[in-house]
Amino acid sequence: MPTLEWIGKDKVVNHHQEVPFRILDKKYTFNAENSDNMIIHGDNLLALKSLLPQYEGLIDCIYIDPPYNTGKKEGQWVYSDNVDDPRIKKWLGEVVGAEGEDLSRHDKWLCMMYPRLKLLHKLLSNEGIIFISIDDNELASLKLCCDEIFGSSNFIGYLSVEINPKGRKNSDFISISNDYCVIYAKNKKDTYFLENIPKDKKDLS
Repeated sequence: MPTLEWIGKDKVVNHHQEVPFRILDKKYTFNAENSDNMIIHGDNLLALKSLLPQYEGLIDCIYIDPPYNTGKKEGQWVYSDNVDDPRIKKWLGEVVGAEGEDLSRHDKWLCMMYPRLKLLHKLLSNEGIIFISIDDNELASLKLCCDEIFGSSNFIGYLSVEINPKGRKNSDFISISNDYCVIYAKNKKDTYFLENIPKDKKDLS
């Protein structure tokens, strides 16, 4: 199976194990006695590790929308889209060390994503599925990264998500009209869909 190498990979492959467990500090509640829903504010790596003791192997469906790493600074990301947020730089310096100074934005993105994907894999149930939104900046890297963590045999497929029928005006060379959703199962043999995705509203009834 092809594998993906990048600067700092050896430092992050097992970093999810080094992330400390933390107890979530409950600040606000709403109808708490009738709901298990939570909104967690904070670093998502720490949040995912905090969920493990209670939810490891129990989550049937995960959707994440990570930074697409376009290299542009505009947008509403908690971490800017070119992964130069001071918190990420600090984390890279602590985890990757001096090598971190030589990282490209793609190296940084992979260093950020790998331990998070490892924890998400642990949270999924045996029949669970993860959906990951991405565009073509990191699509190929994400596929190889997920092949390594989830197993290439557990790849379900890509969804093409139309974002602008006319194409983005700021695209270079060609007008890009779609993003992607990458889908993996925890164990493909234990996963099933009730039926195909409805093509029309009437199919939902």
